[in-house]
Amino acid sequence: MAKFRGLHVVAGIAAMMVAAVLGSAMKLNNTSIVMSSCVVFVAVAMWTDSALTRRRREALTLQQAASLKQATSLEPGRDTASTPHQDISHQPQAGQDESSGGQSKHEGNAA
Repeated sequence: MAKFRGLHVVAGIAAMMVAAVLGSAMKLNNTSIVMSSCVVFVAVAMWTDSALTRRRREALTLQQAASLKQATSLEPGRDTASTPHQDISHQPQAGQDESSGGQSKHEGNAA
């Protein structure tokens, strides 16, 4: 069964019904009841949609972080703490003369 993605619409309709009942209890005319109910529908539907999206995004991020942690912890023979890290940013490239100051002919000023 697929996930139901219309919860924000259902919340908006429920808020619209409550606004219509309150408008009738306040003895508003029909035009103002419909207008206020539509405004409430849009406001509640947009707020509910953003809240649900934020919650789904956080849950997905936590789920991805947990799966990444599990995937990296299950790799046998890979110990990242004991492997030495080498800084290769200052090593000359193959075919590059070290007397040029570490820059290739394409780097630096054009003049």
